[in-house]
Amino acid sequence: IQKLKHLLKPSAVSLHVLQEELRELRQQPIDPQAEQEIIDSIEEVYFSSDSFDMVQHELEKLPPELNLQELEEHRDKLKRQQAAVSFCCLSMSELERVTALQTNLQLAAVICTNARRQLRVAKEEFTEASLGLLANQRRRQLLTGLLKSLRTIKTLQRTDVRLSEMLEEEDYPGAIQLCLECQKAASTFKHYSCISELNSKLQDTLEQIEEQLDVALSKTCKHFDVLHYTKVQKAYTLLGKTQTAMDQLHMHFTQAIHNTVFQVVLGYVELCAGNADTKFQKMQYKDLCTHITLDSYIPCLTDLCKALWEVMLSYHRTMQWHEEHDKQKAAPSQAAEPDELNVDRSYVKKKLEHGLTRIWQDVQLKVKVYILGTDMSNFKYDDFIVVLDVISRLMQVGEEFCGSKSEVLQESIKRQSVNYFKNYHRARLEELRMFLENETWELCPVKSNFNISQLHEFKFMGQCRSPSVSPSRQAASSVPPALEELSLFQQYHQDGNPFEMHIENKEEETEDVLASNGYESDELEKSVYQDYDSDSDVPDELKQDFVDEQTGDVPLKSVSRETIRSKKKSDYNLSKASAPILTNTTLNVIRLVGKYMQMMNILKPIAFDVIHCVSQLFDYYLYAVYTFFGRNDMYESSGLGLISSRLRTTLNRIQESLIDMTVGVHGPPEDRKEKVPIPHLSQMVVLTDSGTLYGLAQRVVATESLVFLAEQFESLQSHLDTMMPAAKKPFLQQFYSQTVSTASELRKPIYWIVAAKAIDYEQMLLMMAGVKWDIKEIMSQHNVYVDVLLKEFEQFNKRLGDVSRHVRIPLPVSNVLWEHCIRLANRTLVEGYANVKKCSNEGRALMQLDFQQFLMKLEKLTDLRPIPDKEFVETYIKAYYLTENDMEQFIKNHREYSMKQLANLVNVCLGSHINKKARQKLLAAIDDIDRPKR
Repeated sequence: IQKLKHLLKPSAVSLHVLQEELRELRQQPIDPQAEQEIIDSIEEVYFSSDSFDMVQHELEKLPPELNLQELEEHRDKLKRQQAAVSFCCLSMSELERVTALQTNLQLAAVICTNARRQLRVAKEEFTEASLGLLANQRRRQLLTGLLKSLRTIKTLQRTDVRLSEMLEEEDYPGAIQLCLECQKAASTFKHYSCISELNSKLQDTLEQIEEQLDVALSKTCKHFDVLHYTKVQKAYTLLGKTQTAMDQLHMHFTQAIHNTVFQVVLGYVELCAGNADTKFQKMQYKDLCTHITLDSYIPCLTDLCKALWEVMLSYHRTMQWHEEHDKQKAAPSQAAEPDELNVDRSYVKKKLEHGLTRIWQDVQLKVKVYILGTDMSNFKYDDFIVVLDVISRLMQVGEEFCGSKSEVLQESIKRQSVNYFKNYHRARLEELRMFLENETWELCPVKSNFNISQLHEFKFMGQCRSPSVSPSRQAASSVPPALEELSLFQQYHQDGNPFEMHIENKEEETEDVLASNGYESDELEKSVYQDYDSDSDVPDELKQDFVDEQTGDVPLKSVSRETIRSKKKSDYNLSKASAPILTNTTLNVIRLVGKYMQMMNILKPIAFDVIHCVSQLFDYYLYAVYTFFGRNDMYESSGLGLISSRLRTTLNRIQESLIDMTVGVHGPPEDRKEKVPIPHLSQMVVLTDSGTLYGLAQRVVATESLVFLAEQFESLQSHLDTMMPAAKKPFLQQFYSQTVSTASELRKPIYWIVAAKAIDYEQMLLMMAGVKWDIKEIMSQHNVYVDVLLKEFEQFNKRLGDVSRHVRIPLPVSNVLWEHCIRLANRTLVEGYANVKKCSNEGRALMQLDFQQFLMKLEKLTDLRPIPDKEFVETYIKAYYLTENDMEQFIKNHREYSMKQLANLVNVCLGSHINKKARQKLLAAIDDIDRPKR
């Protein structure tokens, strides 16, 4: 039963079949009587309740034994009953629709009846005239709206003309505002065919405005105008393209830099070419720079920097505009802004800050190409300094523009500077050699208060404001102190150009360092010199009021006898205010040092190269003075230690590193290009005349000018030290300690030569050899050789006075001369005493008497105290009294005496009262001792 229940349950398939059967029944002819009979035949139980289970009911009715035919007949009967019920239900639903239709028709009839009643009332109560008025009013309202639309259309059609006018007036914000309003209006009337065409035309116009706006934006790159830029920025804001505008602006600045430099250089190249050849216009900028001539190099560089300054100033002012604009927007009174505007402002700020470095980098690269496009090695010094001035000022601009150290510019100008400086220095060394070989070592008359700071070349030292500002411009600048503190962008905010200064302020400067007629022109000194009675003996050419720098001819100074007598005998000064002793060559070297330092001050990266070359100038001058006046092997071997080991090391170093000794030998040019040929003394300088004390005047001028030069170097040490890179400072310190400080040491060997020749020491030795020393009684009268020697010293003193009439002899010089002469005299005395073959105690007493007489008279001639080598003589004389044991100790302790002198002591003094064996022992001790010369 349960299985049958399951099989008989209605399913989607059975329902579908049922629907098909109903459709078939509906299509068949219906008999109402038959249908009613079928419905009546349905059992009553089927209508009892909704919960009735008809399947259960039918299954329970089945007989125990099933017959297929009976079952099919019963099934067909149930189908017919079902179909009859379904048809009946269908008929009832159609009746409902008919009823609803009837209700609607009745409502429509009521509406029509009411409408007819109201029309009837209207016909009875209104006239035709009234209805006409209403119709006209309605038509009027329609026409008014139409007229308004036509007027708007007419205005829109005439917008093009107004837009063109506004663009010509550069009223970009107004034009964009009008265009946007027109587009909005056009969208309202887009149902008109003419307006749809206008809408596309307005879009084209807007794009055209954007193009013109871009051109207007590009104009701000060279000549920034606040009003113009304000309008352009407002226009971009209306378009909502603030960020796009900033991107475009940076592209325009980059393009402006490229176009500017190209046009400036092209103009000069075409001008110098002198023809209308267009080949230059097609060249790359780098190639174009190589066609700049030397004459046009500086003007072109200046114009290049001026043009680039205008671009950078425009960018600087652009940034200022945005900063001020942001401050105004950020004011408390301003309403809060949308996030979009804040984003735009932040983007613009970052873009501008980033653009600073990019633009300066572009400027540097363009100028670098220009700098390296020409070989500057043959430029005049002043021209090269101007180039350095301009680049230095440009680097200052870069530092103020974006805080850059301008590495690109520094590296390029360093390359050119090193190249230029090597050639320049090489030429200057050759020039210095020529000066030295033509120098007659006469005084260059300068004022007593002469100082190197009075020279043009050193003006920059007192006016250095900052290392980045060029000295020549500082020297000429007349800018008030208040303006000095302003940056270049503040000073030249509205007009002017920082690169015009070196042209505007380049004036001829004068320096007053030469003394009138060779000495100061004050009344006191005039009287001193004018009273001298032998001035007529001075040749006319020596009375000239000027210095001929080519020949080196200078007026010689004279001095009155009263002046000499008023001085100490060993200080042969001309006047109380003694002028420095220097020559034209010294002045030339000092000026060169100033120029070198000027270049170094502008361009610190080559500071070491410059200082190295400065040291070579001093080295060569020192070596020349030594070679001309101090080199003499005969006197260097005197044992007096005339040249210290430090000085000897310095001279050897200079000779090896700087002096080209291969005269006439063609060695590799690489080995010789850094060296200078050894200098030769001018033939006009005579050093063999005893009347001039063997050229003492020239020796004094040469030596003391070197000492003066060393003093000037000493005064510059601190300044040079600040210029020198930290890693190279030991070089500078060594130069000063090993070379500059040795200048005064040259006095010894140079003045030794004069002292050795000034007095006839050989004559004294001969006279001493004729004296009898083995006397038996004490003598009260000294020997004649002492008087002869003293007369030689008096003559020497007189000659010194004669020389001092022309050249001031400083106290250190006179002291060195006297010291040398006295030392030589004392050593000659010892040598004379060492030549004695026989000597008694009375003879030794006579030696002491002679020496004391010599000292007493000598002290009246010189103020030199103590008398040099006094003990050298006295100790030797007293050694005659020593015993055998004391003599052995004496030999060990006194190595300053020669082997011959010591042997004489043993043979003459002790020989009479010691045995041969003892004497041989003492002589052997003398031979064994390797005594270095003192």
